[in-house]
Amino acid sequence: MNPVSRPGRLVLAATPLGDARDASPRLVEALGAAEVIAAEDTRRLRALAARLGVSPPGRVVSCYDAVEGARLPGLLDAVREGRTVLVVTDAGMPSVSDPGYRLVAACVAEGLPVTCLPGPSAVTTALAVSGLPCDRFCFEGFPPRKPGERRRWLAALAHEPRTCVFFESPHRLADTLAAAAEVLGDDRRAAVCRELTKPYEEVRRGGLAELARWAAEGVRGEVTVVLAGAVAGPAQPDLPALVTEVEQRVAEGERLKEAVAAVAGTAVAKKELYDAVVAARRAVR
Repeated sequence: MNPVSRPGRLVLAATPLGDARDASPRLVEALGAAEVIAAEDTRRLRALAARLGVSPPGRVVSCYDAVEGARLPGLLDAVREGRTVLVVTDAGMPSVSDPGYRLVAACVAEGLPVTCLPGPSAVTTALAVSGLPCDRFCFEGFPPRKPGERRRWLAALAHEPRTCVFFESPHRLADTLAAAAEVLGDDRRAAVCRELTKPYEEVRRGGLAELARWAAEGVRGEVTVVLAGAVAGPAQPDLPALVTEVEQRVAEGERLKEAVAAVAGTAVAKKELYDAVVAARRAVR
């Protein structure tokens, strides 16, 4: 097998989350032109292609999580030999908590061309409709399934200031939200986005405890959770600067007790500031 001088390319293509009308013209074109299509579910791919009015002429192979590693050599060979390999998942962008990452990494390691047909993403769609800050966010994939690991995963988000987006299985959602309420607080804001872009789309917004009670009644469909970032605590007082201000007031004739009370205000306890002034004076003796 002799590779041609000009390799093909790997193309990642975003597919609709539920409404086929969200498919881009470029996706339709790619489905009708790719020589190899690596699909997470070949039946869903063919159903989508039928809804889009296109009949893929290329070879279609399954490429879900359990077989992605086994498919890797053959798909790499196809790119090396000059073919266009199109990667699609059931919904959204390949490699984002879906198959595709290992294939991309292998192509990048060999210097083979990789490109992307942008389009729908549950991550950014949920973020946009959540009503939570969107200027900075992080994506955390799926929470661990085991309760202990899940609590540790949540604890790592306790002080995360960015809005966090993650996926969850509908039958584990209630337990995850209940654990999140225990670890992060009942009132931490979140949004649960269910069946995005589909006829039964639903977005629930509220505190974690409230959402956990709702989810306990049963939830169906694809779920994306958007979690508000941690609110920064009050800034720590700059004691050395406050001590200097107290000493300036004392030098101008103010009594120490009165100067401490005036400078402390709501920034620091009067006793803490008084003790800091005394300690500073002892340090220079």
